[in-house]
Parts: sequence; structure tokens; C-alpha cells
Amino acid sequence: MSDRPQIKDFDWTLLAIVAAINLLGLLEIYSSTHASAMSGMHWKQLIWLGVAVVVMFIMSQIDYHTLLDQAPILYIAGVAGLLVVAVIGYSRLGAKRWISLGGGFNLQVSELMKLIIIIVLARYFSEVRTDKLTLTDICKVSVLTLIPVALILKQPDLGTAMVLVPVLLVGMFLAGIEWKHLAVGLVLIALLIPVAWNMRHHLKPYQQQRIETFLHPEEDQRGAGYQILQSEIAVGSGGFWGKGFGKGSQNQLGFVPVRYSDFILAALAEEQGFIGVCVVLLLYLGLILRLVDNAQKAKDRAGMYVVMGVAAILGFHVLVNASMVIGYMPVTGIPLPLMSYGGSSIAFVFLALGMVMNVRLRRFVN
Repeated sequence: MSDRPQIKDFDWTLLAIVAAINLLGLLEIYSSTHASAMSGMHWKQLIWLGVAVVVMFIMSQIDYHTLLDQAPILYIAGVAGLLVVAVIGYSRLGAKRWISLGGGFNLQVSELMKLIIIIVLARYFSEVRTDKLTLTDICKVSVLTLIPVALILKQPDLGTAMVLVPVLLVGMFLAGIEWKHLAVGLVLIALLIPVAWNMRHHLKPYQQQRIETFLHPEEDQRGAGYQILQSEIAVGSGGFWGKGFGKGSQNQLGFVPVRYSDFILAALAEEQGFIGVCVVLLLYLGLILRLVDNAQKAKDRAGMYVVMGVAAILGFHVLVNASMVIGYMPVTGIPLPLMSYGGSSIAFVFLALGMVMNVRLRRFVN
């Protein structure tokens, strides 16, 4: 073993899968925007990717144990940042999710909170010295997670708030949640569903609209149901082989909503068909399995929890986004990781991958 992590010890198989997904995303962003006023977005995405790779490398060189040691400070800073957003945050399209940094740059604190909650829960679970989580442990980690979830929901940002929950659930499962506690939790959730449904009228109008549209999109085909219906049309019209690169009518004529970001999978399905979607989903499956493999080989429990937290978030992103474009879940604004256009999304994923590489590299260091 060497005293310092080496570049050769990176998981190049994982990075090759990431690069393949990025390439498909760039091609689809180009196809979706080259003949519109948004032409050139693929170059902006490429710049974001270049910066993100550098950030990933830097993150991989910082011992993750140092991050775990700072977990309480990071958590307080993250929650404070969300409170700042609530007070003086920058609003856009009815949502207050950003802190203006000047010069046209905005910081989305909730994206950083994803990384912070992975670190915080990894530290907590790694310090549990029993094979089974106690009820006290479950309550503590639930509160730690639900505080930022509540603040993010207030912005409002349902999609990002939802993403924090899988980290908690996967962590509890790995730490040894007892079946009786799990059963009680499931019963409570089942009992709360009718309550939540009856309280939907207290949501913001657009949130109510999304729920009702998900259930009956055909009732408002030109309004609230437009996104889901056009996405389903694009997916269905692609057939088995697709219409070909740059030849999807729904995509090229702009009928697919946000076709370069949230609905990029629908645009790809129209042009590359069922086969193309299968290739993309298999790449994501390979990515998740590779993350699980890195978690199993981690030097310690803390490293395992960090990597599995990343796997939980990325897997949840893919599941929700893919379900959304075919109408199986409401539109929540959760992007498809590594493919969707957006600096915040790319930055988060590569920072997370940097932590994964960090855990992997510590295996080769004394």
C-alpha cells in the first residue's frame, strides 16, 4: 500500500459508465435544442461537466473521515443555509430556493443538503454499536432528516425533499431496523395517507394541480395535463427502434416539455425507441451495482454508509424520473442524473461521486 491515494486506484469502470451516460445526455440535449432558441445548451453542459470533474477529483482527495468529523458543523451550516433561503432567498416561478451570490450566480442550498445528510447519517449509523437499531436511534435519525425535509418543502421543492428520505431508509435497513419497528412505520404511513389526501386543499394551487393532473391528465389536455400527455405520446411514438437521432417530431417541434432536462428520457425514447431506453437504464443499473460493489469493499462501516447513501439518492432519482415521464408518478421536477441539463444537478452528482472515489481510495492507503 502507498501513503497517498493514486489516480490508478480510481474506479475507472464506474467512471466509464458515468462518461457513457454523460455522452448520451449531451447528444440528446443537442438534439432537443439545436434547432431552437436554446441552441448551444450542450456546450454549456459540457463546461459544467468539465468543472464538475475537477470538483470530483478535489473531493476524492479529502479524507472522508475528515468530513465525518465535521458532520455536526456541516449539518448546522446546511440547516442555517435553508433558513437563510426562507428569509432572503431568491425567488423564481413562485419558488424560493436560491441564495443570490451576485454576478448572475445562485446557490441552491438544498442540493448541498443532499451531500450533508449523507455525511451526517453515515456518521450516526457507523457509531451505532449494536446489531439492531433502537427506537431512540430511529427517532433521532428521523428528526435529523425531517428538519431539512420540512425546510425544503417550505420552499417549496417536493422533489428534493423526497430525495433525502431514501438515504434515511437505506441507512436504517443496513444498520438493522427491526421488523416490528418497520411494521409500525408502515402502518403509520398507511394511516397518514388519507389524512394527507384530505389536507391537499391546503397545498399551493400548483401542487394541488399536479396531484389532480397525475390522476386524470386527460381532463386538462391543454393545461395541467399537457406535460404528462405529451411525454407519454413521445415515449409511445418512438416504438421499438425509435425515429432516429434528431427525427423525433414531438421532440424537434417542442411538444415534449422541458425536453432537455426533466423530460429528457421522453425525448430519447422517441428518437431511440425502447432499445435506446433499455441501454440507458442498463447503464444506470451498472452504475448502481458498481456503487454497491464499492460499498461492500469499503474500509469501514462509515465508508459503506457514505457510498450506499449516494447509491440511494441516484437510484431514487432514476426511478422517479423514469416513472414520471410515463405517467406513473406526478411531475416533481426531479432530473435524470448525469443526463439532464443543469449545473446544480451535475455538481451534486460529481461531488457525490467524488465521495465514492474518496472511500475507494482509502482502501489503498495505510
